[in-house]
Amino acid sequence: MTAKRYVIAIDQGTTSTRALLFDERAAPVAVTQVEYPQYHPQPGWVEQDAEDIWRDTVAMVRGVIAKAGLQGEDIAAIGITNQRETTILWDRATGAPLHRAIVWQDRRTSDSCASLKKAGHEPLIRAHTGLLLDPYFSGTKLAWLLDHVPEARARAQAGDLAFGTVDSFLVWRLTGGKVHATDATNASRTLLFDIHEQRWCPEILKLLDIPDTLLPRVGDSSEIYGHTDPDLFGASIPIAGIAGDQQASLFGHGCFVEGAAKATYGTGCFLLINTGDTAPDPTDGLLATTGYRLDGKPTYALEGSIFVAGQAIKWLRDQLGLFDNAAETETLARSLSDNGGVYFVPALVGLGAPHWQPDARGLVTGLTLDAGRAHFARAALEAVVYQTADLLDAMGQRPAALSIDGGMAANSWLCQFLADMLNLPIYRPPTLEVTARGAALLAGMAVGLWTKEIVAPNAADSDLFLPTMADAERDALRDGWRDAIERTLMDSRA
Repeated sequence: MTAKRYVIAIDQGTTSTRALLFDERAAPVAVTQVEYPQYHPQPGWVEQDAEDIWRDTVAMVRGVIAKAGLQGEDIAAIGITNQRETTILWDRATGAPLHRAIVWQDRRTSDSCASLKKAGHEPLIRAHTGLLLDPYFSGTKLAWLLDHVPEARARAQAGDLAFGTVDSFLVWRLTGGKVHATDATNASRTLLFDIHEQRWCPEILKLLDIPDTLLPRVGDSSEIYGHTDPDLFGASIPIAGIAGDQQASLFGHGCFVEGAAKATYGTGCFLLINTGDTAPDPTDGLLATTGYRLDGKPTYALEGSIFVAGQAIKWLRDQLGLFDNAAETETLARSLSDNGGVYFVPALVGLGAPHWQPDARGLVTGLTLDAGRAHFARAALEAVVYQTADLLDAMGQRPAALSIDGGMAANSWLCQFLADMLNLPIYRPPTLEVTARGAALLAGMAVGLWTKEIVAPNAADSDLFLPTMADAERDALRDGWRDAIERTLMDSRA
């Protein structure tokens, strides 16, 4: 029989579900992936079918085991990393969702967040959770479900329902309804979790009128939560690691020391800096969050969240038909000697950090008759970089270097522009599967396959991009971006 030296990472993202198989060197050896739809029943609303997520998860795990020629009994552990803040409410008896999942990008609770702010509740929430009052987070989404799904509140009070982010829902289903749990990183994104006390916050639960009977147990990022139903994969496999996607990426990059930083460029962009065992006191527009928790001890991070990064490229491809493949954007960007004065503020679901304007809408400035599809593609790529620079400015601290991952990091033009605009060395690891790797590492550690120190990545193996741009050019480009942002913010305030 093959030794149990493989770990599967379930990477459940905003637009696709994947399963990746890692070997004893923590290297990816097989992957399966499938995209699934989003639903937009009203402007600003974003939903997913949790049954789609469940079906695809099972299929991808089965597929990656078969693709590697293995059996379920060969798998030492499963780790889960997931889109954060996406909110699911389900029936404890049947496991059936009561409503479509409300996605992290959804803006339907903007008015309720504004009312809570006006009533003066944001300081309480910020003090306990490190977060802002924004529809991005799970708490107001859950409150909306309780208020709008027939009989949901009464059933919740009776203990018939369960709430969770995607990880929690998958753990429930994978264990046949035996385990209702989440980890500290996902809990810290709900707007309901006190990151200092590492427990659900009774004051906020009372404020949002959310019964604590709905809530999962909160565990470490690396621990055995339970075992899969043997009928699913032919064996009872430990579920041994859970982390929200951005925290899993932080861990996968080996950002284990205070001051280490990473940025992930996927659907959105998320920049995190390790702040050690002390929760940061975030400046305006930034978030304090649990970076990971081991042996009951949290390591914290300062985070800046950009809502639209790769999704802007997807929008240009799918809605405007400017190219057939996202990879073409690198060639298009290189075809221009400069941006031609064209700037794109991709506020397609509002603006995240450091502005936090949920009502902002996308804007393109500087168009002339000379502008073509290459300008749109380049402007979308540049926008991701300008927003990253804005985040670093708001953080008030500059790391020595920045490690990056995510699908957009495959674009070398983007990586060089990032180095130039941030004036920092940029490290791109040999595999961009850093988020899934982080989940696999956490799971493998829990079952004794690895230690944190052994699996830290080697910077010498990464691609290195160094800044070459003159200060005057950098300043001029950022001035153009600031003008475009100000126009966007003025429109949202009007």
